[in-house]
This record gives sequence, structure tokens and C-alpha cells, in this order.
Amino acid sequence: MDRIAQLTTPPAGREIAYGPAAAPSSLQVRAAQVLESNWTGRSTVPSRSLYPHQWSWDSAFIAIGLRHLSPLRAQTELETLLAAQWADGRIPHIVFNPSVPLDAYFPSPDFWRSSTAGRAAGAPRTVQTSGIVQPPVHALAAWLVHLADPGLSRARGFLARAYPRLAAWHRYLLRRRDLGGGGLVSVVHPWEQGMDNSPCWDRPLSRVTPAPARSFRRADLEHGAPEDRPTDLDYGRYVRLAADYRDGGYADEPYREAPAGRRPGGFAVEDPAFNALLIASEHALARIAQELGAAGAARQARAERLTAVLVERLWEPAAGMFLCRDVRAGELIPERGVSGLIPLLLPTLPRDLAATLVRTVCGPHFGLGGSTRLVPSYDLLGEAFDPHRYWRGPAWFNTNWLLERGLRLHGERGRADALRKGILHTAGASDFAEYVDPYTAQACGATGFGWTAALTLDLLHDRPAWDRNGVTAIKGGDQG
Repeated sequence: MDRIAQLTTPPAGREIAYGPAAAPSSLQVRAAQVLESNWTGRSTVPSRSLYPHQWSWDSAFIAIGLRHLSPLRAQTELETLLAAQWADGRIPHIVFNPSVPLDAYFPSPDFWRSSTAGRAAGAPRTVQTSGIVQPPVHALAAWLVHLADPGLSRARGFLARAYPRLAAWHRYLLRRRDLGGGGLVSVVHPWEQGMDNSPCWDRPLSRVTPAPARSFRRADLEHGAPEDRPTDLDYGRYVRLAADYRDGGYADEPYREAPAGRRPGGFAVEDPAFNALLIASEHALARIAQELGAAGAARQARAERLTAVLVERLWEPAAGMFLCRDVRAGELIPERGVSGLIPLLLPTLPRDLAATLVRTVCGPHFGLGGSTRLVPSYDLLGEAFDPHRYWRGPAWFNTNWLLERGLRLHGERGRADALRKGILHTAGASDFAEYVDPYTAQACGATGFGWTAALTLDLLHDRPAWDRNGVTAIKGGDQG
């Protein structure tokens, strides 16, 4: 039996974890082939050509899909990432593969200089990483991976080893990154939020003096169309922010401890998606604690409290959704990005807000069920909307997977089913594209993209079992 057949054939005696035995579909086999070709032996790259290292939130989403093929590989995916955690608790957004040439990706390890510039923050000495972070999907991924094969997970001590690291990760975010003083986590670079060049960042980024164009070389333009990628001006600002953070020893204290109005740095934003994913992972961490025999009530209460803070600080009734908060300016950013819809995945979100978010996602600004095939990354009616340029309008599969989850959680089964069908059709038709035109579903960016294939596998899996083991588990119901 070849490797793909091994991965797509459910092992005997695993009916609960794997669902009813059935011949794998063509789409399932194709998705498995993408993950197999992107596998490095310890982790999965998002794209062999464009992103040849391990990315933090990519690996979390990839593990969620990999659990249906190989729970062991899914556990290994997360363990490899967690092994690169810094002593202060942060999980870096890139773990570099030393066998990849330095010029294959920028910023490369010699830019970040993690083992030297990050020494005071506890960067690992034996592996090179970046110094910034990405959205905290990891505890949610770890819990879902555990549920794919609880016996294997317990035998390997997977959760017992992951839990202290995940707890330290959340502790870092909640204690060191509450830059606005209101209880939410701030990102200090657009790459941390994951939606790199969203128009939501234009206002705070405008304060940043870009690095000179001659000071860096963009490897991304060798693998993607320039009209689909961030502009040179935006990239110069990204480089400046990252270099300043590095040169400050990756320390958060100078910003956090300075008086309001005199804080250094040009970028600090409270983002609704980043915080919603932290809350979802805090719910998951509560379940992990219970699985390990510890009390999870405090974490559950913290997740509910953070949900209330998210509503208090970032909900904008006039927009019908959550908005980003510019911490330095002390105001909401009046741009509608898909990030402001992601809190729909939270189980204790007030019903009236959830209903409003559903109306917004299906209304003229995002067009789900009407003008668009998948939810775009930015307001269809916004001045900065571009259906092809990275996060300024195209539809992404991870955000649509999160919204499908949120719609289903809040009882919108018909809309969730339709979105699921749209995601699966578009993933297959686009050759598992990185992102697509929200109107035409034309593929953009890389193809054979890791999380697109992984989340396709998750949506192909038995949906009732997924509901029992995923959404209901986070809410606190039966484990299935």
C-alpha cells in the first residue's frame, strides 16, 4: 500500500475517531497528497515554494486536518512548533528549517537573529525563529487532535506535555501583551495578526517610517504576482516594525509600561479575531485541564470574562460587527475586515450580537449567500477593496472555516452547510489555492496550500461527529 493510501484508509477499531468506514473521495486523496508533499518529517510547510518553513497558525490549522489522516503526525506537528517556544512563553510565528537557503525567504533567520537579539526574552539557542507571534489557535488544535485518537494521545502523554507550554503561551499574551490596559491582547506587527496587509492596518501603519527599499529583498515576488502581494511601501513598514522590535530585544515592557500618549512604537492594535481565537483556545485549555484531572473552571470563567471584554472594547453597533482598536490613538478603526466576524465562533457571545454578525456576513458588505462564493477578507463596499491583493479582499479558507464553525455553533445550519459546500468546491476547483477571488473563485497566491488542504479534510469528515467532538466539546458538553 502506498503512502497516500495508508493515510486515507481508516485504521481498524477507530470508528469513533475516524467516522464510518468508506472509500476515500477524490478530493480527500488530493488533499492528502498536498499534505504529504508539504511534509518535512517533523512539520508541514504552508507552500514548498513561497513559504518553505514552519508557520505557527498554519501548523495549528494543518494539525486539525492531519488528525483525520494520522493523529500521530498531527501531534508531532504541534510538538515541533511548541519545542521552539521562548522562555517568556511566546510561540514564534516562524520556526526556520536550517536546510533551506537563506535567500529562499525574507525575512530570513539572519534578519531576526533570535538566538542573540532574543536572548533576554528566552529565545531557544538550538533553533532559529522569528521574534513575533501569530494568532493562538494552538490549544484548540491540540484538543481536537487529542479527540481524534484519545488512546494514542494518552499513551504518548501528548496533552500532559503540551498543557504547560500552552498555558505559558496564554499567560504571555494576557500578561505581557495587554498594551491597552483594558484586558485584551494587542499585536505589535500586522504579521502577528496573520492578515498581513488588511486595510484595517492602514491607519496605524501610516505612522511608521518605512525601511529603505534597498535594505531588503522581497523573495515573495519571485513566487507570486506583484499585483496580488503587499506593496513595497507596506513591506518597508513591516520591515521597519520588525527591525525596531528586534533591536529592542523583543521586549514588550517599554510599550506596556510607558504612560498613555507617550508610548514608543507606531503599531499596537487590539484585533477581534486574534482575541476571539485566544478565547476559543482558553475554552479548549479548560477541557484539556479537565482531561488531565485538574480544574478547568477558572479558565472557563476567564474565557467568558474575555468575551465580555471583547464586546465592551471592540463591538461597534453601527457597523454591525467588531472593529479593531488602534491602541496608540485610543480609537476604533473604521474598516470592516473579516477579522470582525470571527468572534461568531465564541459559544458565550450574546445572542443578539451573534444574530447581527450573521446579518452582516450575509449583507452587502460581505455578500455570503448572494454576491460572493466565500466570505471576502475585506468589505466589498470599502474604498480599499481589491479582489486579488492578499488580505485586501480575497477569500481565505481558514477564515471561512472559522465562520462555518461559528454559523453552525449558533444554529445557522443551512448557512453553515452552504458555506461548507462552497469551501469544498472552491478548494478542489482551485487546486487548494492559498486564497481566491471572492466573486469568481479564481485561484490567487500559491496552490497546494497546506491549511487549505487540511481544512478541506476536516470539512469532508463526518460532520455529526465533528460537532460532538469539536463545537460541543468547547461549549462543555459531551465528548462524543
